[in-house]
Amino acid sequence: MTQVQAQTWCDRLQAKLMAALDAAWETIANSDDPDLIKRARERAKACGEFAAHARKIAAMSPAPKAARSLSAMPSPLPAAENGRETPPARAIHRLKGGGRGRR
Repeated sequence: MTQVQAQTWCDRLQAKLMAALDAAWETIANSDDPDLIKRARERAKACGEFAAHARKIAAMSPAPKAARSLSAMPSPLPAAENGRETPPARAIHRLKGGGRGRR
């Protein structure tokens, strides 16, 4: 799941949980039945816990990588002088000082 997908999922889940929380609070506000109020409070608490877990999951998802254009990519070879291309220096040659044999 990418960050965009995780964020979209989190947003949709948060909207559903908010609707369920609003319904629970409406029940608490309009009811006198203690059992009904108890169940509504339990639902409200569960909605809050689910919302917290959804935010944690969205935060753990990796961030999307930005696309780079071809013009922004560096050239793998150094710029050629006098129209001639020079081969890239090998790491071992740089360590040895550029000589071909052992010293």
